[in-house]
Amino acid sequence: MATNDQNSYVIGVDVGGTKVAAGFVNNAGEISEVVRVKMVSDADAAAGLNSVTGAIDQLLKMGQERGWAVGAIGICAPGPLDPNTGVVINPPNVTCWRNFPLADEISRRYKLPVKIENDANAAALAEVLWGAGKGFSKVFYVSIGTGIGTGFILDGHIYNGRTGAAPEGGHVSIDYKGPVCGCGKRGCIEVFASGPAIAKRAQAMLAAANVQHSSMLDLANGQIAAITSEHVIQANAAGDPMAKATLVETIELLSVFLGNTIDLLEPDVIVIGGGVAAVLKPFFEDIRNRIPDWCVNSRNREIPLVSAHYGASSGIAGGAALCRQLLAG
Repeated sequence: MATNDQNSYVIGVDVGGTKVAAGFVNNAGEISEVVRVKMVSDADAAAGLNSVTGAIDQLLKMGQERGWAVGAIGICAPGPLDPNTGVVINPPNVTCWRNFPLADEISRRYKLPVKIENDANAAALAEVLWGAGKGFSKVFYVSIGTGIGTGFILDGHIYNGRTGAAPEGGHVSIDYKGPVCGCGKRGCIEVFASGPAIAKRAQAMLAAANVQHSSMLDLANGQIAAITSEHVIQANAAGDPMAKATLVETIELLSVFLGNTIDLLEPDVIVIGGGVAAVLKPFFEDIRNRIPDWCVNSRNREIPLVSAHYGASSGIAGGAALCRQLLAG
């Protein structure tokens, strides 16, 4: 595929537990014609595959009408997976696939090169090719949302570790006596600083104090259990003291995690993405100011802390980035 052909595209696919999103991506990382379909993740393997091919089929029909050439398909699939073989192993949120050869199935159907990766690794690569990580050789990417995922790019290539399972930064423990994470370990950063974790800590604080009036409660229609991380952010902006206390703790926890990361990897830049990261952006400077307390590296403040370029479409962009690297050989 000629990289200077304006009608040349790749297809990026983002597979989640409830939906599949796919779109065309050009050589500049620009996304167009996004389609979304329901992901059937709790039936058999074929039903899950049909969800993915349904989205791709819609795109290919659009592309054919426009005369667009498609060079490859890249898929952000739920892990654990093997990026070398294209096999989805046993994702907890997509129970229909167990040791499922997703890349081979898609390649066989469409006669195109196919590459799969987990979402954070692929999103990190997209940020290096077209986003906030462009121009850096060592990029650490962290996505803060429903969970916490991480990716590490070394000299333009995803670092997968020995078996393809790295880097699971969201499951780095910062408190061995902490709460049990969904992964089974204690004290993972995900169980402290993901969106649901932020909400749970705010809920627990309100319940323990038996507070009757709170901006967080107002936003959640008086239901403590309905409070979300977005409510915490909004209530903090309105001056709610418990929302502020929750966020101060969250910032401290993220500072511990990122300080450890700097000591371990010393990246050129840290890129933060994900839905929760978007609302935490006003607190990035606070995190930077706290990192020195949790970092041995005396030059830690030289490492920029920046927002990801891609937001909700990071999975599509990530899938496309995999394609670009695949086609480049």
